[in-house]
Amino acid sequence: MDRRSFLRRMTAGAALAGVLTRSEIPLRAAAAAASDDAPAGAEGGGDESLRITRVRTILTQPQGIRLAIVKVETSEPGLYGLGCATFTQRIRAVETAVDRYLDPFLRGKDPANIEDLWQAMFQSSYWRNGPVLMNALSGVDMALWDILGKRFGMPVYSLLGGKCRIACPVYGHAGGSTAEEAVRSIQRYLAEGYRYVRCQVGVRGQSVYGPQSGAAKLREGHFSGRVFQPSAYLRAVPRVFAGVREALGDDVELLHDIHERLHPIQAIQLAKELEPHRLFFLEDPFAPEDVGYFQHLRAQSSTPIAMGELFNNPCEYVDIIAGRLIDFIRCHLSQIGGISMAKKLAHLCDFFRVRTAWHGPGDVSPVGHAANLHVDLATWNFGVQESYRFSDATREVFPGAPEIRDGMLWVNEAPGLGVDIDETLAARYPITDDPPFDMHWGELRDIDGTIRRP
Repeated sequence: MDRRSFLRRMTAGAALAGVLTRSEIPLRAAAAAASDDAPAGAEGGGDESLRITRVRTILTQPQGIRLAIVKVETSEPGLYGLGCATFTQRIRAVETAVDRYLDPFLRGKDPANIEDLWQAMFQSSYWRNGPVLMNALSGVDMALWDILGKRFGMPVYSLLGGKCRIACPVYGHAGGSTAEEAVRSIQRYLAEGYRYVRCQVGVRGQSVYGPQSGAAKLREGHFSGRVFQPSAYLRAVPRVFAGVREALGDDVELLHDIHERLHPIQAIQLAKELEPHRLFFLEDPFAPEDVGYFQHLRAQSSTPIAMGELFNNPCEYVDIIAGRLIDFIRCHLSQIGGISMAKKLAHLCDFFRVRTAWHGPGDVSPVGHAANLHVDLATWNFGVQESYRFSDATREVFPGAPEIRDGMLWVNEAPGLGVDIDETLAARYPITDDPPFDMHWGELRDIDGTIRRP
């Protein structure tokens, strides 16, 4: 073996070692680098001839919820990637961030260099973080992983380390104003094979998060809005969960979402009162601004805690994970940086016995749900996945959307994320711009008119 061949093979060995620690470089690229006829530029981690030619958003709402899809097109005909960038409350701002700023910045770049492009996009605005910029970045990131999987004929989960499970358990969304109503609602999910069900509790005359029970509308004028007062809710939740446990026993895993509605000390009180009912987790007891209360909650209650759907800055979650103050991380993938950041976060959580439970409501597109699923499949410390029932119209617009069977979410095994978009059909469901967002956000008030968190 001559010196040049020896050095080439040493380089290939380093590339292969990188695969074991950094999944951004697929195994096939390492194998190509090991061959004597490796193409020029292979040591850079990508095909020098492939370039990003356009980045654009596709806005649609086939199920009545505004969705933002990022499409990254390449110089190879027919090769493109899709990502989810849905920040439904400010969707036009995300569209501008992608179409006016990231598109010209990314044209001509190599789509295989995902980590480098992530860092470049993140740094490019100088003023970093925030839901608009992070959703734009995340949508591109998911699309780049989609492209990488398609190029090498592999599902994204294979690029992330392979499967840790055959499919991912999901939880259903049930609830009621009484224990009897909640039991009936939960039983419908149990009949479909679900083992995990989130149970929300309605309160007569109030706008709670979840089931509505003739919610009162506050006076007209500047202080108009929907009414929520915590006292009745705090009394109702333990009572309903006691009835549900008595009726259904311990075989069903129950979850509940406070949705940051309470004052911190009230959330601590509720966590303590729910201990006898053995929740799988209690979600969002505090707002992101109140994470300092987690150490007080942990000292007083053993109820498992899930947190994170509003996080977008690592400073919000690193300390509570390292402090073992939560049990499940609930981040919204397009809020934190897409697949690349989700894998880093999942690995961080693994060291502190925190499991994943990514945010997955209706304002996550089928592309975003697929991204959740691929990360879940490759994550050992997975807990449970929130999911959403797609309408027939949504499935027509997004062929390949993940499917729920027997209470679990299943991947379709196609290369990349496995979800496509029919742009002609998507155009039949244009987003609503009047009003520009669902304006009940920002209208929740106390009986005296004081604004409350949503």
